[in-house]
Amino acid sequence: MKIIIHGGFFSESDQSHDVKVAKQNSLKQIAQDSFEFLKTHSAEETVVHAVKLLEDDLLYNAGMGSQIQSDGKIRMSASLMNGETQKFSGVINIENVKNPIEVAQLLMKEDDRVLGGNGAKQYAAENGFADFSTEIPQRRKEYEEKLKNGGKGTVGCVALDQKGRLAAATSTGGKGFELVGRISDSATVAGNFANEYCAVSCTGVGEDIVSNATAAKIVTRVTDGFPLKNAVEKTFVELKEINGFAGAIAIDKNGNIAHQDSYPTMVFASFDGEHFEIFD
Repeated sequence: MKIIIHGGFFSESDQSHDVKVAKQNSLKQIAQDSFEFLKTHSAEETVVHAVKLLEDDLLYNAGMGSQIQSDGKIRMSASLMNGETQKFSGVINIENVKNPIEVAQLLMKEDDRVLGGNGAKQYAAENGFADFSTEIPQRRKEYEEKLKNGGKGTVGCVALDQKGRLAAATSTGGKGFELVGRISDSATVAGNFANEYCAVSCTGVGEDIVSNATAAKIVTRVTDGFPLKNAVEKTFVELKEINGFAGAIAIDKNGNIAHQDSYPTMVFASFDGEHFEIFD
């Protein structure tokens, strides 16, 4: 069993030493909690659990820490992919729900598994998700002062369970001040992808990740026989060719873990039940 999580980039907002330490402690706690959860749950259930914890933490740009768009509203996206069943589900630009990843999880049972905008919100309401504002004072202040942060914030989790199953989940609150209707990578296979060989979650500038097809490309290369490390490295060489800003976390079917970013510093933590690795 292995788990790795990410919380976007350290440069997303406040870059103080106190915030760095807070994120290190938060990621370590969430990784440990989620690994305990993984002991009695599937990879799919676990990545949802981990991402929900990240959405609930105000340190990250997802769920409760989501950015405000150019029209003053918050719209969030999230997706889930099960490596065993090859099912992908997601919500795009959903408003007024606390945990978009839980809506994405519920969509796994539907024939239509990716919903956007009003349709996603209506589906959530019909299935008992309460109307909930995720706006916090810090995000309102940033919006009102027009303090653009570069759009580098997302959260995600990749897990390998005791039965060898892989899953990936990703959630984002957007980049802040974006055009209404803008779609990020987080609810696409460019930003969140898994199969029986490998699972990947990405963070960074959505347009760069989509142009590079980052998650799907890494998984495809591992499926075709690339070692995970080489698959990630080659994909990031190609990302560099377009000056792309991204980070990725990955696990393959053998339990190998990889993480890479094109610019400093993606915040992440991994745990295998004995050893932690946490961003510095």
